[in-house]
Amino acid sequence: MRTEATPEPRYDLTTIGETMLRLSVPVGARLEMAATLDARPGGAESNVAALLARLGLRTAWCGALPESPLGRLVANHLRLAGVDLDGVAWRADGRLGTYYVEFAAPPRPTQVIYDRADSCAARLAPEQVAWTHLRDTRLLHLTGITPALSASCHAIVVEAQTRARQAGIPTSFDVNYRAKLWSPSEAASVLAPLMTGVDLLFCSRADALRLFEITGSDDEMVTVLGERMKAGIAVMSIGEGGAVAWDGSTVLHAPAVPATIIDRPGAGDALAAGVIYGWLGGDLALGLRYGTLLAALALSQSGDMVVTTRAEVESLLASGGGIIR
Repeated sequence: MRTEATPEPRYDLTTIGETMLRLSVPVGARLEMAATLDARPGGAESNVAALLARLGLRTAWCGALPESPLGRLVANHLRLAGVDLDGVAWRADGRLGTYYVEFAAPPRPTQVIYDRADSCAARLAPEQVAWTHLRDTRLLHLTGITPALSASCHAIVVEAQTRARQAGIPTSFDVNYRAKLWSPSEAASVLAPLMTGVDLLFCSRADALRLFEITGSDDEMVTVLGERMKAGIAVMSIGEGGAVAWDGSTVLHAPAVPATIIDRPGAGDALAAGVIYGWLGGDLALGLRYGTLLAALALSQSGDMVVTTRAEVESLLASGGGIIR
C-alpha cells in the first residue's frame, strides 16, 4: 500500500491496450467505391489517455506498435496530445490493426469493419510489458476490449490488476463490449472477475443488460451493477439520457449535452475520461458533468480522439454553449 513516504507517482493515469488506424469515408460515400480515406488513430485506452493529457493531466499509454510509418503515425498523434510513450514496445515485425468506418445517414446505420487479427498488440505478452512504468501512477485504466484480443492480452490485464492491487494503486475498468470480438456469454464470464472490486467501473446500459442481464430503472441498474461487482463507483451511460453513477450509497445524475452528431466513435471513452478527471480531483459530480460534455464534444468532432482544452470545457460548462465566440 502507498504511504506518506511513497514518492508522488509520475503519472495521474496509465493504461495499456491496442491503438489502431481508423480509415473512414465521408457521410454518403460507400466504402466499396471509396476514392479517399481519412486516416486517424483510435483506441479505447489511448483515447482516454490523450483526452486527459489535453486537460492537463500526466498520462502514459503502453502497448505495442510496429516500427513503420503507420506505427509512427499513431505515436505522433499521441505525443501531440501530450501522452507519454516511454512504455511502448516497438516491434520490427508485426502489423498495426486497422478498422474501416462507413459513415451513413438514416436509414442506413454506420458500419465498422475490423482488420486487427495478429496485430502487434494482440501478440504482446506479459513479459514484454513495462510494468514499472505502468505502475508509476495514481490510477490504472483498463478496458474489456484488451482481454478479447488474445490469451496473452487477457493475461496482461489479469497481471496488471494483480500488480496494481499489490501496490495499492486504484484501478478503473470500462466494459466496452465488442460484439465482433466475442459473444455476450463469453464476454460476461471473462469480464466479471476483471470488473469485481475495481475502484471505477464503466458500463453502458445496453451492455449491463446484454452481458449481465441487469434490468430495471437507470438508478436500479447502476446500483445493482455496482453492488454485484463490488465496485467503489459504478458509472452507466444511458445514451440520450446522459449518465448515472453509484458511489456506494447514492445515485448521481448528469443529463446528456445536446450535440450535432458528426462522428460517433469515441464518445464513451470521452465520458470515461471526464469522470476520471473529476474522480482524480475528488469530485465525482463534476466528473459526470465533464464526462457528458466531453461525450458531446466527441460526437461533434471528427476522429476518436477529442481535441479540447480544460479552459474550453470550463467555459462551455459555465456558459451552456453557444454558436459563435
